[in-house]
Amino acid sequence: MQPRARAPIERIGLTVLREIVEAIVTGEYPPDAPMPTESVLSEQFGVSRTVVRESMKRLQEKGLVTVAQGRGTSINPRTSWNVLDPLVIEALVQNDETLKVLDDLSATRASLEAEMASAAARNRDDHGIETLREALAVMTETISDSAAFREADVRFHHAVMALSGNALAENIARVLLGHALGSDRFTGHDPAHSFELTLSEHERIADAIAAGEHDAAHSAMHSHIVDSWERRREPEID
Repeated sequence: MQPRARAPIERIGLTVLREIVEAIVTGEYPPDAPMPTESVLSEQFGVSRTVVRESMKRLQEKGLVTVAQGRGTSINPRTSWNVLDPLVIEALVQNDETLKVLDDLSATRASLEAEMASAAARNRDDHGIETLREALAVMTETISDSAAFREADVRFHHAVMALSGNALAENIARVLLGHALGSDRFTGHDPAHSFELTLSEHERIADAIAAGEHDAAHSAMHSHIVDSWERRREPEID
């Protein structure tokens, strides 16, 4: 009988790291409190102290903890966290029972993408406009297919981001949008005719960008993101 294959150390370390990140995000390990010692965490997760030590280093890189020689490890306040880190934002969104994180995420997206739409109207070119129109055409064709429609919707937003010429803003916006789409509570429910409304909002954005009307593009994008989230938003969990 061959021995059971063991999971690679990297996978074990990532599992431990993900669980500790979630424990910090949910308040199991509260801010300004000391982390359990290496020996306690090692026993709790059934891993070596080396794995725990490496996890502490990565938590510190994400701004979640401070490791002080001789004083142990303490949890940092939320204002110190790197909320754009994939593991951190994933844990925040997945444990967003009051929808506060998704509300804030949508408001941030609205402001950021509105500025990018305005820049896109200033930087427009034939290729960029064609890409927007192609995404709109797919949205129109797939309006009865929610998965395909949403995929084309995302493609439209990515096209606006690219046309803005702001690589830093595009990177941040893609992170926000990508992790939001991974949450069932963000996609929410689709009221009657919501896709038709979404399509018309995208058409207004594209028309404003194509016409070079940067103020109108800004307003149309901001309104679209805010209004579409309100349409999908489900009641808070009591």
